[in-house]
Amino acid sequence: MMRLPELAVFDLDYTLWPFWVDTHVDPPFHKSSDGTIRDRRGQNVRLYPEVPEVLERLQGLGVSVAAASRTGEIEGAKQLLELFDLDRYFIHREIYPGSKVTHFERLQQKTGIPFSQMVFFDDENRNIADVGKLGVTCIHIQNGMSLQTLIQGLEMFAKTQAGS
Repeated sequence: MMRLPELAVFDLDYTLWPFWVDTHVDPPFHKSSDGTIRDRRGQNVRLYPEVPEVLERLQGLGVSVAAASRTGEIEGAKQLLELFDLDRYFIHREIYPGSKVTHFERLQQKTGIPFSQMVFFDDENRNIADVGKLGVTCIHIQNGMSLQTLIQGLEMFAKTQAGS
């Protein structure tokens, strides 16, 4: 059986959805009767297609999930997690500007999970570099979160565990 992380942490912008919540869309958001989510200007807002499946898969594997985002649009980001019905997957949400290192230190304090037992998915190299120094297994996202990327991330985590 492959070793699994205790905690999978996701960035939000360009990781779970294809935009920056503080620049490209216009909160507040609302869900239409047909289930589509729109911003204040009526612009359609969507997730990367496999995101719900990714979170479902992690839940099935018994891996806890958290969010770490540096967006300044804190309310908008939280609102989207609720509207997309992703809220139920996240045990913790660290959503505020500043260093991702702070986000991870807080996650570590709240969960008691060591950095070495975490995996982190983010689209920005600087976040990967910063968080990687803590001993977290980091996966750089190219075109949004997908099942393929999740599997690669879990395999990479298992390899780091085997090596230690």
